[in-house]
Amino acid sequence: MTKAPPPVSTMIMRGIFEENPVFRLALSLCPAVAVTTSVKNGLMLGVAVFVVQVLSSVSASALKGIINPKIRIPIFTIIIAIWVTVMDMTLAAYFPVTYQQVGLYVKLIVAFAIIISRMELFSMKHNIVPSFWDGFGMGLGFLVAMVLAGAFRELLGSGSLFGFEIVAFKPLLLVILPAGGFFTIGLIMVLYNWVDLRLGHKLPEEKVGGGCHH
Repeated sequence: MTKAPPPVSTMIMRGIFEENPVFRLALSLCPAVAVTTSVKNGLMLGVAVFVVQVLSSVSASALKGIINPKIRIPIFTIIIAIWVTVMDMTLAAYFPVTYQQVGLYVKLIVAFAIIISRMELFSMKHNIVPSFWDGFGMGLGFLVAMVLAGAFRELLGSGSLFGFEIVAFKPLLLVILPAGGFFTIGLIMVLYNWVDLRLGHKLPEEKVGGGCHH
């Protein structure tokens, strides 16, 4: 018997806060650090992952009745690769300047663990509508993480936001460098955990021992 899905609001908030792919589950840290040197770059990768996550979750749910369980992982990979290709070509056509900086990481979305894990854990057990909202919540959580980290690093490292100068100097140039990226994400992780502990929640097991997983 299929377990009833949680309310839509719960699935959305879970992706943004409780199970945020970057700040709570520590997934896709390497592309997150590499791309979030500016809000614009973080936003592009975040939107790409959001779209691929939603479409892949819906596709897996729609096809779950004909997918052989023994070959489900290769099928999941093919589904994700199809949507990544669509996003890759779309971004390259309409946003060529920004794409030159993040295009490599858009292609790597095929290997992002958060997308295939939601297909395995949720979409294969639920219908299309709840799978859409689950993918929407997790994709939105990744998008929020990219924008937050990008805004923090661009503001402190370059003194600007979306390329518009806020201050006439670079307050903390180190924040733009890779080490600053890990520091930024770690700092926001601490904030997430502090808020969660203040609300009386427990730390998720997935976060313990997290690393540079895609």
